[in-house]
Amino acid sequence: MKEIINCVDCISNDLIQIVIDDGLLVSRKESEIKEHETVFIGPGLLDIQINGFSGVDFNTFPIVENDFLKVVNNLSKEGVLSFFPTVITNSDTNIINLLKNINELCLQNPLIDAYVSGIHLEGPFISPIKEASGAHSKDYIKAPDWELFQAFQEASGNRIKIITISPEWDNSTDFISKCTANDIIVSIGHTVASNEQINAAVNAGASMSTHLGNGAPLSLHRNSNIILDQLANNSLTPSIIADGFHLPDNFLNIVLNVKKSNVILVSDSTMFAGMDAGVYHAHIGGKVKLEKGGRLSTYKNENVLAGSAVSLLNCVNKLFSSNMLSLANAWAMASRKPMSIVNLSANPDDFVLFKIKNNAIKIIRVVKSGKQIFVKA
Repeated sequence: MKEIINCVDCISNDLIQIVIDDGLLVSRKESEIKEHETVFIGPGLLDIQINGFSGVDFNTFPIVENDFLKVVNNLSKEGVLSFFPTVITNSDTNIINLLKNINELCLQNPLIDAYVSGIHLEGPFISPIKEASGAHSKDYIKAPDWELFQAFQEASGNRIKIITISPEWDNSTDFISKCTANDIIVSIGHTVASNEQINAAVNAGASMSTHLGNGAPLSLHRNSNIILDQLANNSLTPSIIADGFHLPDNFLNIVLNVKKSNVILVSDSTMFAGMDAGVYHAHIGGKVKLEKGGRLSTYKNENVLAGSAVSLLNCVNKLFSSNMLSLANAWAMASRKPMSIVNLSANPDDFVLFKIKNNAIKIIRVVKSGKQIFVKA
């Protein structure tokens, strides 16, 4: 059955007409017709930091094909049409096995390959200081090693596009230079680096900050610290976890006011994202409590967060519904902005249709590669 949908581009505000016939995109063109109930269209969201979703952990080997497809299916309903599985600090063997696993799944399944736009390697070249390393195992943290990274990249099938490191290591600038020369985006994170070390890293090619405001010591110098120093550096694009739990509103406002549109939203989701509220066991941290709404904490102490358990759409909604950002800017920070950072072009055949209800984004249709894959009942 042919359907004609008139909608408004949520970023440009252009009027668009979509024609779908039997679940397939027939045409997408400019329109002059406004519907009484506004439908918005936006590019698919890109999440460059996903550790897991829907009970599936990208850091537990092996990752089974059906489990990966489950992640793809559930992320699609959240408007996420491409993402970076994120592999964190582990033994060299485990990292290599996980990277090979993800690459093999991409090679054998075209649908998985269409969603995985790259891999984010978060570690093992981060700070060994506990307050900065967080949940990353100190047993496997080490100084940057270019030969080891090349082994990681080979295992991934050259899919690693972002690496998070700490520039506090003596050889970090040489490592960063080699990464950028090989088109690897270097992001500063899980660090206690000095301002001089941060500036040296930027001069060597580092261009991002990983989940700024998290993975940092609780006590910092009042005038110069790793958060202020990265905020003050105009060459760094920070990613932030705007789930409403990891960062207070005043910090989010500071980052948005200082960096303007030069910010990326990430979920940094764990396997508990998309799961029902309850008590679960995590392989890192033991018992955790997931509340309705997505707050994830340790079972012993509910004041201690145990990671992120929301989708990227929740982060967009947080900034939009709180009036921190316009709809256009909130959506762009989770789609166009990360795409530009990792040199991806928006595919006009990948898009999300949604409405605004009760000051929140409600997805009604999702189209991937010209095929309708989700329709809200």
